[in-house]
Amino acid sequence: MENPKNNNSSLKAVIAVLAVLLIGSLVYIFKLSSDTEVVKTELTTTLTEKESVMKDLQELKATYDAAIAENTSMSDELIQERDKVVALMDDLNKSKGDVSKYRSQVQAMQSKMKTLVAENDELKKQNGVLTTQRDSTIVVLGESKKYNEVLVGQNEELAKTVEKGSKLSVLNTKTSAYKLKSSGKQIETDKASRADVLKVSFTIAENQIAKSGDKTYYVQVIDAKNNVLGEKKTESFGDNSLTYSFKTTVKYENKTVQVSEDLPGKDFAKGTYFINIFDNDELVSKTSFSLR
Repeated sequence: MENPKNNNSSLKAVIAVLAVLLIGSLVYIFKLSSDTEVVKTELTTTLTEKESVMKDLQELKATYDAAIAENTSMSDELIQERDKVVALMDDLNKSKGDVSKYRSQVQAMQSKMKTLVAENDELKKQNGVLTTQRDSTIVVLGESKKYNEVLVGQNEELAKTVEKGSKLSVLNTKTSAYKLKSSGKQIETDKASRADVLKVSFTIAENQIAKSGDKTYYVQVIDAKNNVLGEKKTESFGDNSLTYSFKTTVKYENKTVQVSEDLPGKDFAKGTYFINIFDNDELVSKTSFSLR
């Protein structure tokens, strides 16, 4: 039969061992829990930091995108910096560990961004000033062009007026037939059978703005049978030609000049004669008379 005292001793020993094991287990569990919390805290911190860095990078990219959209002369440099930000975002997405190394890069990029954006804003201001100046210049040039067009129009009208005013007026054109006596005396007649010469006369009016100098006029005398009398020479004026009876050259000095020329002939036809006076190929005066 076992001794009760020995049994109590064994039971106490077992209880003591179990107590030690329990305490050990509790200590282990506590340590494991503490380590887990530490890992969880570190992981949460890492994720939060990564999100913060990513947010900063996204804001950087958005700022560059907006600046690039303004299409200034700095667009190429802005695009290069924006691409660096995109590359860093890709690298950050792939990272699993400490993201603190990215923070310094982000800060450097933020500093670079502020400098570039400030330069871009200054460039926009300068462009705005230049645009305003250009627009003002365009307005001034437009007004000057309109004014010049008005002046050109006025000058053209004035030139036309001067040209028109400077043309010489041929007035009082007359033609009569004469019988030439042996003494040299001329007797006016209206009979074709008695006529020996046709006397053509006209007046060149005074004109102070006309060009002075020798003036040549072509006189064309056409009889009742539609024949050109006299020299019947032909003069060309560009595409036009003129058959004339004779030409006369007058020294013109801006004062009234009387011109009279004789056209000798014989066997003058009865009927109406037409006399045309030309300044080159321009008809400047005409008249008619009849012989019976």
